[in-house]
Amino acid sequence: METLVLAHKGWVSYEAAKVAPLLAQMGKETDMARRKMIYEGKAKILYEGPEPGTFVQYFKDDATAYNAEKKAVIEGKGVLNNRLSEFFMTGLQGIGIPTHFIKRLNMREQLIRQVEIVPLEVIVRNIAAGSMAKRMGMEEGTPLPRPIVEFSYKDDSLGDPLVPEEYIIAFGWASQQDLDDIVSMALRVNDYMSGLMHGVGIKLIDFKLEFGRLWDGDFQRLVLADEISPDSCRLWDVETGQRLDKDVFRKDLGSLSDAYTEVARRLGVLPSNVTHVPTKPTPIN
Repeated sequence: METLVLAHKGWVSYEAAKVAPLLAQMGKETDMARRKMIYEGKAKILYEGPEPGTFVQYFKDDATAYNAEKKAVIEGKGVLNNRLSEFFMTGLQGIGIPTHFIKRLNMREQLIRQVEIVPLEVIVRNIAAGSMAKRMGMEEGTPLPRPIVEFSYKDDSLGDPLVPEEYIIAFGWASQQDLDDIVSMALRVNDYMSGLMHGVGIKLIDFKLEFGRLWDGDFQRLVLADEISPDSCRLWDVETGQRLDKDVFRKDLGSLSDAYTEVARRLGVLPSNVTHVPTKPTPIN
């Protein structure tokens, strides 16, 4: 912005004014690349953060399905998920739900608090779809009588199996109080997300959350962690039923990047006229 002001005054060229922020962003991403990598998952990489107790979370373009049996690189996916996760996490913080999110750093990275991840995926379902519909012999799209919260144990080698609360408590993955708090927060997230999506013509079919323990000395509290994006949600257009989530990739229903861009446009995360999401800064000739 400051460089563009200088351009208005004739002190620098408009080409330089446009390129400067992009080059600055490239510098930031290069700096992050020098940091120590802590962990690499299927869709994100964690690096050490600039301050103790922080990580930098990098969003990759990798797409996986069926426990990583199907893989592809989708240009722009990481950029979209970074922006959308920032949007959702910031909104949830605004209604009093604690999260690990601190701020977005650039197109692909955000600064987060270091947490001890609870080894559970928390799945909230509003409408029967996916594995639940298959497991229960239900037609996809059948509304559930009320939101249902399920737990799966985070272990790719086991296929992230569903587990009952009795297992969770017996194996020490979480206490009963932890589970009560997790369910309460998950349902609040569902209320917020369902209303938000409905307002832009999208049904929130189901979604996955992860939680972490944030330690302050001997005191710990649970916070929402990982990400919220079309990677972790099942989203259908209200009118047409068009899939706007990772099922587009799972079932070869079209362009995943276009689907995610449509979600971002409807939510106002991207301008309404955007048709292509830049994946890296590109100097202007």
